[in-house]
Amino acid sequence: QVQLVESGGGLVLPGGSLRLSCAASGSISSTWHMGWYRQAPGKQPVLVALITSGGTTNYADSVKDRFFISKDNAKNTLYLQMNSLKPEDTAVYYCRAWSTLKSVWGQGTQVIVSS
Repeated sequence: QVQLVESGGGLVLPGGSLRLSCAASGSISSTWHMGWYRQAPGKQPVLVALITSGGTTNYADSVKDRFFISKDNAKNTLYLQMNSLKPEDTAVYYCRAWSTLKSVWGQGTQVIVSS
């Protein structure tokens, strides 16, 4: 059974940086894709960044060139480097791993960008 645990959220000033981590326990197949979603208060979760099983990355327009997704297969850990943070980046950030048959979500980590 795969479990995902996010960490690294917190309060940061506008223009600051944070790095989120998503540690996977259990076996994540090399065929799985992984990504980061975020959910702002009162809104639906939206995809922020993803990395395919083949290593291709894709980003939402709102975070392009500011956020960077990466994966350390040896550590079974997914990262999201967030730079030049804006108040509108405030949200709960969720990690997700999925294949054609399964989908697993983490519990989320709160990011607040405020002065």
